[in-house]
Amino acid sequence: MAKKSKIERNKQRIELVKQYADVRKELVDVVKDQHASIEDKIMAQEKLSKLPRNSSKVRVRNRCALTGRPRGYMGFFKISRIELRRLALSGELPGVKKASW
Repeated sequence: MAKKSKIERNKQRIELVKQYADVRKELVDVVKDQHASIEDKIMAQEKLSKLPRNSSKVRVRNRCALTGRPRGYMGFFKISRIELRRLALSGELPGVKKASW
């Protein structure tokens, strides 16, 4: 089980990303626009740098929904590899079975 503080910090980051998503997208679009003037791009970049650091999508860590484990995350199931194996072997994941050939 991961530390509660790490899990909570990640949840706060997810909320910040949702809160600032529209603002961040508009500013990034201005920076990437080829027809925008240099002054507009510089202003947009400055505004972008003044946003909270944790409002960036890349700061969010994928974590297991059951244990909070950050490594071995299986994105399709949203759980870690350890929990995936445990649930699959106990028959709690429908359609998943151990491979043998």
